[in-house]
Amino acid sequence: MTRPATHIWRLLKWGRILARHGALRGIERDPNTPGPVKRLCRLARFGTMQPREPDYAGAFREIGPAAIKLGQTLATRPDLVGDEAAKNLLSLQDSLPPVPFEAIRNQIESSFERPLEELFTEIDPDPVGAASIAQVHKGVTTDGRVVAIKVLRPGIREKFAQDIATYEWAAAHLEAMGGEARRLRPRLTIANFKRWTNSELDFRREAASASELAEAMRGVHGYEIPEIDWDRTNGRVLTIAWIDGVKISNIEALQEAGHDLPDLASRLVLAFLTQAISGGFFHADMHQGNLFVKADGTIAAIDFGIMGRINRRARQWLAEILYGLITGNYRRVAEIHFEAQYVPSYHSVEEFATALRAVGEPMRGKPVSELSVGQMLDGLFAITRDFDMQTQPHLLLLQKTMVMVEGIATQLHPQINMWDVSAPYVRSWIRDELGPEAAIADRIRTDFDTLLGLPDLVRRIEDRFPPKGGAPEPPPLPEIELVWERRQRKGRGWLGYVTAAVVGGAAVWGASLAGLIG
Repeated sequence: MTRPATHIWRLLKWGRILARHGALRGIERDPNTPGPVKRLCRLARFGTMQPREPDYAGAFREIGPAAIKLGQTLATRPDLVGDEAAKNLLSLQDSLPPVPFEAIRNQIESSFERPLEELFTEIDPDPVGAASIAQVHKGVTTDGRVVAIKVLRPGIREKFAQDIATYEWAAAHLEAMGGEARRLRPRLTIANFKRWTNSELDFRREAASASELAEAMRGVHGYEIPEIDWDRTNGRVLTIAWIDGVKISNIEALQEAGHDLPDLASRLVLAFLTQAISGGFFHADMHQGNLFVKADGTIAAIDFGIMGRINRRARQWLAEILYGLITGNYRRVAEIHFEAQYVPSYHSVEEFATALRAVGEPMRGKPVSELSVGQMLDGLFAITRDFDMQTQPHLLLLQKTMVMVEGIATQLHPQINMWDVSAPYVRSWIRDELGPEAAIADRIRTDFDTLLGLPDLVRRIEDRFPPKGGAPEPPPLPEIELVWERRQRKGRGWLGYVTAAVVGGAAVWGASLAGLIG
């Protein structure tokens, strides 16, 4: 188990980097920031020269790979980090200098326990992309297929585990301070981040996700998932069919190739809605670098390390919320939030409906170039505090992906109206899933399942299994001993930890000063 002094040392070191990029000012000025956190921020920034405009993305990039991934997650949480930081973090690109090819060769050969030449006849030593977790090389298999070979960076799993342990420790202490920190549930945010990154660090999981998504999207015209080469895939190496196409961000090349950009934008939005609402399983990393357009206009997606999943009941609520905002039925949207237990029952449905109207009305009938889904989400985050809404981590990836898809669609077609594109699909899905025929079919299936489960139900006690809302049961959180609990157990005061923090801060400050002088 990592000692508290080690966590404090790391946090102070990271705090120095954040301070040099001006990224601690917002935390210090926020009236909801607990006093101890403000004091640690002041200690971390002591003696630093800070830029006028904070550069949150630059700070996270300098801290390291796990911080890059965390920063991308926090970009979806303006309620947690503030609007300014969230917007800046959206620009955080996941790229690092490549690992030498010899290390990549060793990683491939050791993971398969076979010489490289038995798997591939050719591999380009220069990577086509290098990110925080892995890098990708183009190659040719021994049976002549052109593939993309994604290889895990050596030592990256250990580095992530070390940093996430400190994130968990810090989140536990922050949440224990109560108030706004408890409502925002930072421990659950880190727990979800840990689950997502653990999935990304196992390429067998990514391959399985790509395979599952390919099955779900098989009937969707103009959207493709490349085929997995299972014989050349394991936990540290992923081999997938090579995609020949133009990056969806290269607008000029798409125009030269004669593609219909408004049609591409609409198809991208509908592909996302199909994944999220119809299947409840969606590609949650749909940024510009992960989408290509083939010669025939097919949109091809890559990189399935981050996937989102929402259950059927939550999808029904999501569809009704979207449709209610599209049509202006704010009363129904408010009722859904209470049914899903997103808003505590002691609040007024009518007052919440009025607050939703203030968010939704400015958007209706306007192109995304004027008002956007991202702005709508900002507005929704703004009212969560007034109505004591706890964070719903199962929807964070969905919100992040909606913003990504909207940004790409806007670049392709600046006049696109996300509501107009979404409304027919959402209306059709609601009719099929929530209409009279669907309700009857659901009732028959539910009653039959209940009948089969009666022997087990008789043995249950209702209070042990209370009704749940739209949010899934949160994952078990790690047991983390708080420093003040450690003090009580061992009869020690805060002096040791304060001393460690001061000494650690001085050492970090001295090291950074030496770096400046050197």
